[in-house]
Amino acid sequence: MIAEVADCGVAQAKLAADNAQRGFEAWRKTTAFERSALLKAWHQAMMEAKEVLAVTMSREMGKPIREARGEVDYAASFLEWYAEQAKRVDGDILPSQHPDKRLAVLRQPVGPVLAITPWNFPAAMITRKVAPGLAAGCSVIVKPAEQAPVTALLLAQLWQQAGGPAEVFQVITAERPAAVSDVLMEDRRIRKVTFTGSTPVGKHLYAKSAATMKRMSLELGGHAPFLVFDDADIEAAVAEVMASKFRNGGQTCVCANRIYVQRGILDAFSERLTAAVDELRVGQPDDETTQIGPLVSQAGRNKAQSHIDDALAKGARRLTAEREVDGFFVAPTVLADVTNDMQIMQEETFGPVAPLIAFDSEEEAVAAANATPFGLAAYLWTRNLGRAARVSEALDYGIVGVNDGAPSVPQAPFGGVKDSGLGREGGRYGIDEYLDTKFVSTRLDG
Repeated sequence: MIAEVADCGVAQAKLAADNAQRGFEAWRKTTAFERSALLKAWHQAMMEAKEVLAVTMSREMGKPIREARGEVDYAASFLEWYAEQAKRVDGDILPSQHPDKRLAVLRQPVGPVLAITPWNFPAAMITRKVAPGLAAGCSVIVKPAEQAPVTALLLAQLWQQAGGPAEVFQVITAERPAAVSDVLMEDRRIRKVTFTGSTPVGKHLYAKSAATMKRMSLELGGHAPFLVFDDADIEAAVAEVMASKFRNGGQTCVCANRIYVQRGILDAFSERLTAAVDELRVGQPDDETTQIGPLVSQAGRNKAQSHIDDALAKGARRLTAEREVDGFFVAPTVLADVTNDMQIMQEETFGPVAPLIAFDSEEEAVAAANATPFGLAAYLWTRNLGRAARVSEALDYGIVGVNDGAPSVPQAPFGGVKDSGLGREGGRYGIDEYLDTKFVSTRLDG
């Protein structure tokens, strides 16, 4: 145990909603330049507390300390980006066919926001939601994952340290999420919900939002394919697969979960990927040399291990060396001879396991990649410009990395299609999710 935090319930949720409404009424009246200045001050406070935040994340959910430092940089980049974007929320003056009328379009903050965030990126998933909300003029309540609440509380502390009003950004922690989320979902004053998590929970919240007609952003499950074509630079392709698959121990929603390799290079690719995975250092998250830490929980570890066991039982081959691990650890693994009847081909693994599947043609690869209800992220590696264009356009996903296993940046839209959700976070698209559009028609006097 690294800390004790409050286990909030109905009373605290109602109080948070009251505070959020009061905070919104004041915050919406501030200028974009005032909001920008506070976001910049928060960014500076985060960077000054970088090591504290990194160590906290590493202890909370097992992220290797070097990756945790990288997450702080990534999380803070959203504050920097939206500090500037706050000043670029504009409207329109429309031409009128009536000489005595003036037509204007305003963009105004939607209202108090509930943000429900996951444990795998306990800082970045908060700032990616909170920064555009604050920039737009909304107040935000964050309900962090019960596995990683301390990082969220630290971020709120840093916001206040930077001069941010406490009622404008609140954190409510709970061991039983429904105890607080149900209250806030039913409260008509909460005008928007943004959620990152599983598809079943996202669909439940989407249905529940209908009663009060809340705006919704949902970033849900993924099942990302990575297509490696036979013209690939194999060393470079292996490096991008490693970046996509094994970051955060495979516990990201955009991790490559199915690796399709064209048959002509399958043996060479498999050999080099296996060698790279065998070199990954498994260890405690506070060790500077660790590349793969423990998974977040026993349930997470059991799921990843069950995918390995199921695949082996159905005829897959383990290419990587077996390692003795215990606790919440799962040995990084490459599997060959993987078939569609295996669990790993049907579910998101959220662990350091890379299944390899052979394909023969471009059309076959695209069809296999799209044969899933999910559509968050997909990847491909090719040196053929025409193929890169054709395949990236044909893949039914919200994000496509071409020769790039880590495409996420704060200025770009992040989100999926189909069962992977709706709405976008990041860039100018992200702030639109927190703004309502108002048309004002004014007849001039006399």
